[in-house]
Amino acid sequence: MSINKQQDFGTPVSAAQQTVTLEIDGFTVTAPMGTSIMRAAASIGIDIPKLCATDSIEPFGSCRLCVVQIEGGRGMPASCTTPVAEGQKISTQSPKLADVRRGVMELYISEHPLDCLTCSANGDCELQDMAGAVGLREVRYNPAGENHLSAVKDESNPYFSFDPSKCIVCSRCVRACEETQGTFALTIDGRGFDSKVSPSQNQAFMDSECVSCGACVQACPTATLMEKSVIDHGQPEHAIVTTCAYCGVGCSFRAEMKGEQVIRMIPNKDGQANHGHSCVKGRFAFGYATHKDRVTKPMIRANINDPWKEVSWEEAIGHAASELKRLQQKYGKDSIGSITSSRCTNEEVYLMQKLTRAGFGNNNVDTCARVCHSPTGYGLKQTFGESSGTQDFDSVMEADVIMVIGANPTDGHPVFASLMKKRLREGANLIVIDPRQIDLVKTPHVQADYHLKLRPSTNVALMNALAYVIVTENLVDEAFVNERCDIESFNKWRTFIGQDMHSPEAAEAITGVPAADVRAAARLYATGKNSAIYYGLGVTEHSQGSTTVISIANLAMATGNLGRKGVGVNPLRGQNNVQGSCDMGSFPHEYPGYRHVSDDITRGLFEMTWQADLSPEPGLRIPNMFEAAIDKTFMGLYVQGEDIAQSDPDIQHVHAALRAMECVIVQDLFLNETAKFAHVFFPGSSFLEKNGTFTNAERRISPVRKVMTPLAKYQDWEVTQMLSNAMGYPMSYSHPSEIMAELASLTPTFAGVSYEKIDQLGSIQWPCNDESPTGTPIMHKDEFMRDDGKGLFMLTGYVPTAEKVTPKFPLILTTGRILSQYNVGAQTRRTQNNVWHAEDILEIHPHDAEDRGVNNQDWVGIKSRAGETVLRALISDRVQPGIVYTTFHFPESGANVITTDNSDWATNCPEYKVTAVQVTKVSQQSEWQKNYQAFSEDQLDLLAQGMAND
Repeated sequence: MSINKQQDFGTPVSAAQQTVTLEIDGFTVTAPMGTSIMRAAASIGIDIPKLCATDSIEPFGSCRLCVVQIEGGRGMPASCTTPVAEGQKISTQSPKLADVRRGVMELYISEHPLDCLTCSANGDCELQDMAGAVGLREVRYNPAGENHLSAVKDESNPYFSFDPSKCIVCSRCVRACEETQGTFALTIDGRGFDSKVSPSQNQAFMDSECVSCGACVQACPTATLMEKSVIDHGQPEHAIVTTCAYCGVGCSFRAEMKGEQVIRMIPNKDGQANHGHSCVKGRFAFGYATHKDRVTKPMIRANINDPWKEVSWEEAIGHAASELKRLQQKYGKDSIGSITSSRCTNEEVYLMQKLTRAGFGNNNVDTCARVCHSPTGYGLKQTFGESSGTQDFDSVMEADVIMVIGANPTDGHPVFASLMKKRLREGANLIVIDPRQIDLVKTPHVQADYHLKLRPSTNVALMNALAYVIVTENLVDEAFVNERCDIESFNKWRTFIGQDMHSPEAAEAITGVPAADVRAAARLYATGKNSAIYYGLGVTEHSQGSTTVISIANLAMATGNLGRKGVGVNPLRGQNNVQGSCDMGSFPHEYPGYRHVSDDITRGLFEMTWQADLSPEPGLRIPNMFEAAIDKTFMGLYVQGEDIAQSDPDIQHVHAALRAMECVIVQDLFLNETAKFAHVFFPGSSFLEKNGTFTNAERRISPVRKVMTPLAKYQDWEVTQMLSNAMGYPMSYSHPSEIMAELASLTPTFAGVSYEKIDQLGSIQWPCNDESPTGTPIMHKDEFMRDDGKGLFMLTGYVPTAEKVTPKFPLILTTGRILSQYNVGAQTRRTQNNVWHAEDILEIHPHDAEDRGVNNQDWVGIKSRAGETVLRALISDRVQPGIVYTTFHFPESGANVITTDNSDWATNCPEYKVTAVQVTKVSQQSEWQKNYQAFSEDQLDLLAQGMAND
């Protein structure tokens, strides 16, 4: 097999600082204390045979293949479980060792299917390799004896097969499920000869607790657990390292290929965000990149009721540029704008905002962070001086108290969640603040110490109550505050927070959380040696989203939980490059690096480099674009890689705005919901078809490397460049590395970033500059990044949302995500992930369901003041009485038909998490669903007509 596999050292690395020196087969080796003999040997190129050992999990010592001899020692200890010691003299090869190893292998092979030539693992099977390594040439035992060769395959999982007839019961899969994933879905059932791997309680994989992360498949040394893509297409031939295009964890993968066909995605053991782990999306759900729905030719049309016409790239680019220039001539320079994508690379986003500012001549550029984490940018910029999280992911392993607010890591950020669960199993305490019972509240071997089950929209009141306890019970870290923070602002905050209206007892009437639990949770957080906060969209997507982010920052500063490992304020970003899209200057008021467009010095720097006059006036935010479109003053929009017609709130308003525009240009992989309102369609490129970088939630800039030729000929940045040139603003990049070099020359926090350095280090966490040439895992170590270096406390008054429950709308709808689907579902819906979640459903508490005569699987109408849709009901006590919950992964669900136009006071981030609704049992779809389904079918017909006429 020609693929360059990563070395397996057999056991995990030791973190010890002290080293020992020993001799292995006559060679001197120095290794950290606690290192296994197996790993020490592997470090100098001596590979001791093994089957039950692999370096991603703790050693087990069951297979007895890895035995060695130690001078002066007794017997033949397993090298995987025996640590090195000073002065040891170890032999890994001798006639006696060879006999033992051959005998062990003979037992394994005696009941193993002898189908190596036709086995899907042929060439990538450790059992096969070890048989050769120990010199086994024949098996003396009768194959007709008792065996497991007739065991039935489990094909229930869509992505991998389980063939127990080939299982050697090494338990690597079981240990990977426990140690790496933390799901505990697998076990060894039975004893002795009858022992076998069992998902849950002898269930099929699809009926068990398995989350299909792939850790068991990767750990398996035989063909027992095997990717169906390998079974179908054979072993891959080469591999290219790239970065996952799903969530904000930013996992590193080896795309294993046959020619330009991706056979499988293997999590990269050297990945600094994921350390060789993965989830079902990144590991298996890559088939969308070559799905039959991909649109690979440019298209234009005059009206959205016309069939699409396939045209050349030259004609499509020329037509789009002509239309945009026509609109500016007719309606003014500010009548057009763009929306960048959090799914595209940093380099592509940078060019989009550059095209808008220098080519369009305005600052009408925005990004999807507007509707998710814009309050994070505002709140952390004001308090800490930088719009990003403070830690690396690995920092969680040194946390003693973990507070999770408005986030569901096991569904939204599953690889990081596995790391967090590992720390919790080691003894860290957990506080969960969420109106819904997320998995972390109680999962195998993990249980929250406190679940503060607040009412949606009351985050600020609860955070103030936590702060009240810290202030009034003298739990403030006075030394940290005096040294690191602005004292005047702190004193004002202390006086404000210390008012009785912020006490847990007063807040209980607002939040619904018992005062005793709030007091206990506050004490736990404040007195932990290292306390860390992780939060998500349940914090930001509120009318007081920015205020809650500020209150989180206040809490961390007051307790001194910043500037070292194990602490910090950590926003869990939703999409793969939402951090990067913000860093690149996608907001209408900021250049790359979060510098305001009105700053003369900054603007002058960009004007000189870009050779263009730039506007000092902030442009339109996405909601303002919609309003201006309806008012007939904003008439042209270039959207790259976003689906605002599905993802944005109050969808009927969004659709009206799109219909009002005269030229909507969409660049995407598929004819998404926004493209159904478009006049120009530029085919996009998937992450497998491009070079560039993504920046994850921990500010880690990671490489995206092209593994296949773009199906539509061009990478996304090349299309933007062609449009810019056609608009009359010249761009002439030949590779994304040149775009990164320009960004680095203009942006202090990126000054030291280059493709060469990324290739050398694997990834880089910004800031990366002369002061931090290899990046910055932990921010604000010595001082904050505000101009005066001091953290700023801000007052956080609780203002109730305008969205109130009423007799007409007595329930609160809140929204979120689910593990198997991603964002608007454009990618995951075109994979077999639909097996787990094929539609959006409405979770409703048993009491509320009984009051309405609703049973499981009934169709229910959900009506708000913005609109109405119909979903299937799931009766669940994960939600509280008075609260209903749904996801937004399927366009036909219309979840955002009912979300309103309420938004955050500082950033216009929509209040997705709080919508007053009524739920009733119904028998048919809503009128909106019927009308939109008809519209959607018409649009697909118009697409088919255009393709047929080509």
